Amino acid sequence: MKYSKIIIIVTLFLFQLNFAQEKADVVLNKAVTEAKAQKKNILLVFHASWCQWCKLMEKNMNLPETKPIFDKYFVTTYLDVQERGEKKNLENPGGQEMMNKFKGEKAGLPFWLILNSNGDPLMNSFNEKGENLGCPSTPQEVASFLGKLEKSAKFTNEELQAIQKVFVKKDK
Repeated sequence: MKYSKIIIIVTLFLFQLNFAQEKADVVLNKAVTEAKAQKKNILLVFHASWCQWCKLMEKNMNLPETKPIFDKYFVTTYLDVQERGEKKNLENPGGQEMMNKFKGEKAGLPFWLILNSNGDPLMNSFNEKGENLGCPSTPQEVASFLGKLEKSAKFTNEELQAIQKVFVKKDK
């Protein structure tokens, strides 16, 4: 009986270790390696499990009409930050510090950056007023988002229109 308790405790500990998130710098370094190999930029998105705008952005970027476009130009990677309570273990250690380093400490979520293949910032999710676009949804926010995308890669007009069509929120 004594040994079975020890085995259960060790198994639970090892199980917990398997679900620990990778450190933020490890995640970014993997993206940099992949981006260099594929000659792409990096779309780094800071998000959290509780954030509905984060979920919408991820959904919009992964639809059949937009995913191939984002995949063509970017290595997309996500860092979990600002989790709460029992979900704190979902965070990537060092993710919040990395977000702060890129001036996102007061931005809200999602906060995103476009980095070159060396990991240097090209664009961030702040509009011209210094407000976080987050998951763009209004025509103005989406236009700003598209402008940032255009400055970071050679999108076709058709690709930009496809992204615009998905991201602009429709009034019901």
